[in-house]
Amino acid sequence: MLGYILARAGVDVMVLEKHEDFFRDFRGDTIHPSTFTVMQELGLLDDFLKVPHDEIRELRGRISGVDLKIVDVRYVPGPCKFIGMMPQWDFLNFLAERGRRLSTFRLEMKTEVTDLLFEDDNVVGVRARTPSGTLEIRAPLVVGADGRDSTLRERARMQPIDHGVPIDVLWFRLPHQQDDPPPSFGNIAPGGILVTIPRGDYFQCAFVIKKGGFDEIKQRGIQYLRDRIAELAPYVAARVGHLRDFDDVKLLTVSVNRLPVWARPGLLFIGDAAHAMSPIGGVGINLAIQDAVAGANILARPLKSGTPQMSDLNAVQRRREFPTKVIQGAQILIQNRAMTQILDTKQNFNPPLILRILDKVALLRRIPAYFVGIGPRPEHVRCLSSRA
Repeated sequence: MLGYILARAGVDVMVLEKHEDFFRDFRGDTIHPSTFTVMQELGLLDDFLKVPHDEIRELRGRISGVDLKIVDVRYVPGPCKFIGMMPQWDFLNFLAERGRRLSTFRLEMKTEVTDLLFEDDNVVGVRARTPSGTLEIRAPLVVGADGRDSTLRERARMQPIDHGVPIDVLWFRLPHQQDDPPPSFGNIAPGGILVTIPRGDYFQCAFVIKKGGFDEIKQRGIQYLRDRIAELAPYVAARVGHLRDFDDVKLLTVSVNRLPVWARPGLLFIGDAAHAMSPIGGVGINLAIQDAVAGANILARPLKSGTPQMSDLNAVQRRREFPTKVIQGAQILIQNRAMTQILDTKQNFNPPLILRILDKVALLRRIPAYFVGIGPRPEHVRCLSSRA
């Protein structure tokens, strides 16, 4: 997204992707209303909406057997009053195809960045591994958007501050049929939390466990996991047999961290490389895209005229650090208070008062919808130039 917006503004951009395609099982397959607004501002929305996707306008939860309405997205600002569910490879392919129409945009697949190039203390480019050998690429700015296990962050010797997380997530799929009743997005009962995300013909499921608890679950066996899933979400009980063994289950190690400084001369980090988010609320991808928009707005002009100064790079952090702190703070509070208590308890409990109020008062359901769908300090594209 950052590369595409900068290229439209007339900046020569090279995006390096280590894989040969984008077809991988991402966690962040949500397209938030704020992202649809960005696509509208780029003139891409009509074509983008033709890409197959599901639309979620309400989020419901099932807590101790009680069904509750929690989030109503139908009143958020912007052109699309829903959360889109789209495989992230489709989103990336769409942006890549549009980028290739620009003479200023270059995408290199099967090009794995392995190191940074330095002159004195300044980053002046990267070293990358390709099928034809090692490549050195020089640039006035390197942007590290290589995720929570960022290679570039390690090479730059920049260490994030870890806030500690008491949970991990087991990630797996179960069949979803078109005539299924509306599922409960979150399913909560004593000792268990299960999220079911409808994605066409299957549910992408996230089963929350205590940090480091996967080995104990494997010792109990796959049938134990199937039984817990069926107990939490009865609407998928008949399909838990599709989990044949633990090869069908992927462990996602959850972390919440943030770089105290996002940049050094010639180098900037955004997205998970700058701030790994918890999966709570599914807002990590939204925050990363907002980083990209803010980065393009701030950096397009200095990049067109030469090399960005540290003041330009620090401006990106100043713009995006506040919403990052707000969202991470909310995630940490939910993890350390609510989720830990739920996983530890063995006795039935009533839904929290705040959720019962949200269920009864439709107007209040717009508040969490704005927080999840838009977020604090939403960004708008302000460096438009060419169209593609």
